[in-house]
Amino acid sequence: MSQVLKAIARHAAVDPGKRALIGAETSVSYAELTQLVADAALQLERILPGSGPIAIRIENDPTWVVLDLACVLLGRPIIPLPPFFTTDQSVHALRNAGAVGILEGIAPSGASCAAITIGNKRLTFRHIPFESATLPPGTAKITYTSGTTSDPKGVCLSQAGLEAVASSLVDAIGGAYAETHVSVMPLAVLLENVAGVYATLIAGGAIVLLPQSQIGFASAFQPDFKQLIACLQKSKATSIIVVPELLRGLMFTLAASGSRLPDMKLVAVGGARLAPSILEGAKSLGLPVHEGYGLSEAASVVAFNTPGESRSGTVGKVLPHVDLRVEADGEIIISNPATLGYVGQSRRQGELATGDTGGLDADGFLFINGRKKNTLITSFGRNVAPEWVESELLAQPEIRQALAYGDGDPALSALIVPSLQGIPNSALANAVERANQSLPEYARIKNWHAVAPFSISNKTLTGTGRLRRDVILKEFLKCPTT
Repeated sequence: MSQVLKAIARHAAVDPGKRALIGAETSVSYAELTQLVADAALQLERILPGSGPIAIRIENDPTWVVLDLACVLLGRPIIPLPPFFTTDQSVHALRNAGAVGILEGIAPSGASCAAITIGNKRLTFRHIPFESATLPPGTAKITYTSGTTSDPKGVCLSQAGLEAVASSLVDAIGGAYAETHVSVMPLAVLLENVAGVYATLIAGGAIVLLPQSQIGFASAFQPDFKQLIACLQKSKATSIIVVPELLRGLMFTLAASGSRLPDMKLVAVGGARLAPSILEGAKSLGLPVHEGYGLSEAASVVAFNTPGESRSGTVGKVLPHVDLRVEADGEIIISNPATLGYVGQSRRQGELATGDTGGLDADGFLFINGRKKNTLITSFGRNVAPEWVESELLAQPEIRQALAYGDGDPALSALIVPSLQGIPNSALANAVERANQSLPEYARIKNWHAVAPFSISNKTLTGTGRLRRDVILKEFLKCPTT
């Protein structure tokens, strides 16, 4: 049986009324969650065709978690559809995985649907008979990576693999930190699903699940950090998971407003490298930031700086369930990856080359340099990870986004997005100079150009906020550097 479902049943037996899920309109106790999952599974069993995967496209809400766990109980693979996917990307995922249907809040007009009721929420199931796809045996979840290509790739994961990560996190961090977790990222994002939901439920905490519009993300491209802070304060959040850009926005707003988050015990950050100065700045604002590292093929988290064991400049120690080594060229290899393979392939065998470079220090802390394929080699023969340079640029308050480039050039250049409109070039120049002081001469920025923001909508960012370097360079290098 699923470790998450076992844990929920255990918590329900010990403290039936303890809150597990907190939504905008209602909360769900552990005892109620057990019953809701069983009821949802019975309803799904009656309406789901065949045995193929089904997609979930619902806002953050307790019903999302209930549906996920009901599918775990039934052994039915699911495809979480992120809200930031374009229509074309969503259709690609459904067709690629051979989805038999989609669970959503409101079906398109005229669509023929079945209904399912969870608590006081009525959802629809729409049959979408795509041609069946080859999935590795044991597939429980198909997560589509919003990588640097237009068509996301479907990573197939087992429930045991997902729960190994969640259990490892609880073992490494300790259950005492699982009090009130607020899901800031969409539940369709694997990191939030595993480290936010599964880990918290295993540890017996409560999860606050609100629509994105209620926590400051009515516009995905212009977050309202004041609204986010107000939500975190009202809910007495003790933990959140964010990407670096959200962390910087949170820090900027806390510093400007004087507000604080006194209940916060753990701010987990992943997705891109953080400069040590960012961590120091967060500490001064009372934010207990802990950096980690992971990837979809490893079912999210691989290493994490825990509150009890943390080292600046690293992404923490490798989690207990992971077997990892570093090749002579610096590439990180995982010997026992959680992935079963990709959609359309038979079960994956062997090691996983992550494509990331880094190393392990004498005490076993993992550090990440950057993507192997992104490495810049200057005309002087020096290898530079652009993520390293960018992390120093992003540590400057005047800079919101940055991309370093210059493969084959004698010196590096950068494209810079100012943090606010109207910042003079002289202030940006000073910011670049401060960043350069933290870098060796061969990695310093010589030329730079201020550009418009990178975003998902203009296809310069992936859905999880990573730079689409090839697209950006092709589009923006037509402009002269400053």
